[in-house]
Amino acid sequence: MAGILLVEDDPSVRAGLELALTRQGHSVTSYTTGEEALDHIRARRPEIVILDVMLPGIDGVEVCRRVRKIDQLPIILLTARGDDLDVVVGLEAGADDYVVKPVEPRVLDARIRAVLRRVESASSDRITFGDLVIDRGALKVTLAGREIHLTPTELRLLLELVRHPGQVLNRRYLLRAVWDHQHVADSRLVDACVQRVRAKIEPVPADPVFIHTVRGFGYRFSPP
Repeated sequence: MAGILLVEDDPSVRAGLELALTRQGHSVTSYTTGEEALDHIRARRPEIVILDVMLPGIDGVEVCRRVRKIDQLPIILLTARGDDLDVVVGLEAGADDYVVKPVEPRVLDARIRAVLRRVESASSDRITFGDLVIDRGALKVTLAGREIHLTPTELRLLLELVRHPGQVLNRRYLLRAVWDHQHVADSRLVDACVQRVRAKIEPVPADPVFIHTVRGFGYRFSPP
């Protein structure tokens, strides 16, 4: 069970998802606008947000950006097209995952549970790579003594890379390990998330010293 905030302006889609997710055992609060969603998050934090990209007023991407300024709570985007530029923009804004409409409720439920498992995953050891310190027990990352705020998905990706220092991990492997996805078409999830992690932990994101791209293969964590 999860406390879900559903933001969808189409009444039929909203009603169908709310009913299906409730039947799956979740507690669902729904709104039609980004403004309402932001007010709710400030007043009562949900466990996860299911967010339509195309909303009246403040759209889903802007909602995602504003949430990331104040909170790292998990966000799944709903998009009408799997190849839509809005998906890439949304992922770069900090979304953890996306689902293409029309939404199969069981697929959405599986994605919700997968994202929440990332939030809960932790171990008790502390890892240090120069100025970069990763405390798995506290789910805390610091760089040169300054705390770095990562979303659950960003943290899970970093931990997966750190588990295999010096080893190239391809996108398909990372999709399975971090997102529980099987389709290589979702590889932009990996690329967008790597970009966000680099922006937070790399001294110069354009010239990374921790997470290196191996063209045609994937990514390698090779600390200096």
